[in-house]
Amino acid sequence: MGETIVALAGTPAGQTLALTLVLLSALAHAVFGAINKGGADPWLNRAAINICYGAMAAPVAFFVVPWPSGDLWLWLGAAYLIHIVYEVFQSSAFQRGAFTVVYPIARGTGPLVTAAAAGAVFGESLAPGQWAGVLLLSCAIFALAYFNLRAARLDLGDLARLKGAILMAFLTGLMVAAYTTVDAYGIRLAADPFTFLAWLFMLGGLGFPVIACVRWRRNPVPFDVGELATRGVAGALIAFLSFGSIMLATRLDKVGEAAALRETSIIFATAIGVLIFRESISARRLAAILCIALGAVLVEFG
Repeated sequence: MGETIVALAGTPAGQTLALTLVLLSALAHAVFGAINKGGADPWLNRAAINICYGAMAAPVAFFVVPWPSGDLWLWLGAAYLIHIVYEVFQSSAFQRGAFTVVYPIARGTGPLVTAAAAGAVFGESLAPGQWAGVLLLSCAIFALAYFNLRAARLDLGDLARLKGAILMAFLTGLMVAAYTTVDAYGIRLAADPFTFLAWLFMLGGLGFPVIACVRWRRNPVPFDVGELATRGVAGALIAFLSFGSIMLATRLDKVGEAAALRETSIIFATAIGVLIFRESISARRLAAILCIALGAVLVEFG
């Protein structure tokens, strides 16, 4: 399977497969965000998810895929640290703010930074029409966050917490750009892309859960063990689909394009916010979603 991905990289068939994987990742990531946000505590949710996907990935890393080369270990270490910081920021944002406010801010920050970083790291260039699509997509996502905020009817206590939530969401977006760039470099460095994925997932089970456990011991939150375990297993399976798909897409095609197109996840996230979290939607929010979709079209075909 890894050989097939490598062989398709840079070909028209590879570009088509990359687009399919990115859209699949976008849908899965919106579901993943809802799994992480819900339940007793986002920190516990993320810890359970990481433990589950780490345990699932370990046999694959040890016994199925080729072992990482010397250089790849360095990039795995860098990616491991960046992902821990990203997970801390994301969990903090989810804890402090509404899903439909913090999620768009986090996702809207990433495409612009990633597209610029991809030009510097990979020598990629986007056409003017594609840059217009990235700008339209990001601005529409930020506008959606603003409209969601206006509709929230927050009191003074909520507004105080929201400042911290917005800061954490913005930092989450920067870390999205950082891990997308570093992970894309790592997966291209690996002879078999599944080596990088398996080891990164396995290592992910060893970091954030410790932080979440220490935090929980200082400030215990009641939770249902069965519900948390179910959330962990489901989240792990969704994470394989979401993160694995986007990383394979960056191996097949341009990193900047993949990062921008993945942010169509906000369309799915808005639907989840309305259907699951019972959050209202307005005409202006629908207009912002249409602009996100138009921006994605420009990124792909501009």
